[in-house]
This record gives sequence, structure tokens and C-alpha cells, in this order.
Amino acid sequence: MNTKLEQRQKIRYRIRKKVAGTATKPRLSVFRSNLEIYAQLIDDDNAVTLAAASSKEKEIVAQKVTKTEKSKLVGASIARKAIELGLSTVVFDRGGNLYHGRIKAVAEGAREGGLKF
Repeated sequence: MNTKLEQRQKIRYRIRKKVAGTATKPRLSVFRSNLEIYAQLIDDDNAVTLAAASSKEKEIVAQKVTKTEKSKLVGASIARKAIELGLSTVVFDRGGNLYHGRIKAVAEGAREGGLKF
């Protein structure tokens, strides 16, 4: 019997077979812990993280909002950083999580910030 973590790891590998980022179209990888949420723009060709955002950033921590609203702010933050780097399109990697709730909020925040998936 597989644990929940092992199941998610299998799903993550399945996604990563299909999803890869380049320098012009990086992978927007999302990691969700119980309390925080993290997003990275990754160039898989050169194995480099181009930009990162998390719910631990000062301007996000300063706002007392729900975890889902924090996730939306993280999405907007990563979009702002991507636009500064001159990137407008990304490939979304949900990291083995279902596309709803906080993961969906990150995606919506990034879209509202100007990123295209």
C-alpha cells in the first residue's frame, strides 16, 4: 500500500515527464506546505532557478489574510518578477497537487499579474 506522500511523488514524476521549462518559457513550479506556499520559475535546460516567491516575503506576511489569499499574492509576486525578467509565458507545474484551492489561487494570481500559461 502506498502512502499519500508516495502517491503524490508518482503523480509529480508523471507531470515532470510532460512538463519542462526553457529559458524563454520557464516552468512555474508550486510547492505547498501546510502553512506556506512557494513558487519558482525554473529553466530546466540549464537547471537554474530564475525567480522565486513565497508566502514568507515581508509584504505578504504583513497582510493578515487567509492562506488562499496569500497564495494569490504569491502568484502576483512571481508574475511581477517574471515580467521584470522579460518573461510572459510559462509552463505550470502543480507539483502533484490537485488544481484547486491554494494551487489554483497561485495560478489565478499569476495570470492576473500578466503571465500566460
